[in-house]
Amino acid sequence: MNRRTLLQSLAALPLASASLLPGRRAGAAPPTNPPTPTGTPSEKELQSSWKSLLADGADVATTTEPLKLTPAEWKKRLSPEAYHVLREEGTERAGTSLLLEEHRAGVFVCAGCSLPLFTSAMKFDSGTGWPSFFTSIPDVLGTTRDLQLGVPRTEYHCIRCGGHHGHVFDDGPKPTGLRYCNNGVALRFIPKVGPGPASKSQPRTGKLPGKS
Repeated sequence: MNRRTLLQSLAALPLASASLLPGRRAGAAPPTNPPTPTGTPSEKELQSSWKSLLADGADVATTTEPLKLTPAEWKKRLSPEAYHVLREEGTERAGTSLLLEEHRAGVFVCAGCSLPLFTSAMKFDSGTGWPSFFTSIPDVLGTTRDLQLGVPRTEYHCIRCGGHHGHVFDDGPKPTGLRYCNNGVALRFIPKVGPGPASKSQPRTGKLPGKS
């Protein structure tokens, strides 16, 4: 073998080795993100069918007409923890909400005025320590620009009573890519069927490294 042939053979070795790596075919394109599973409901479908998860005769607000109360009236209506979050824009301690383990079918309503905000089909496990949703029931949330931490954030609140619920981020799962990071104490859950124990079924996952 002459010098030129030897050098050509050595140069080809890395390519030959790469073709033998597990899970890759020679000449195969780099892996890409998997497509959304067939049959997964779209955001529009989830929003338009939200009432299918509402229990018959559930005690919920049926209008977005503003509910205005005095601070004293709100304090009578809410627990101290809920008042701090809803009326003073406080934040509950991460990992403390019982709603993190709530996996039954149903609807999440505002703890201040009972306006339906989210459904169980919109909830996912973000791994942040706060109940999280990737979309909401249409036309029930308002937003403001929040600079309290020195960086711009999008605050959202109940459009009926103005109660603060949390912040929305753009690091959520498909189909929206959004994460509504909600204080659990600001919500009340109404199960679709009966008041039985929370389901042990696995929630939709999409764990994230961020926080509220």
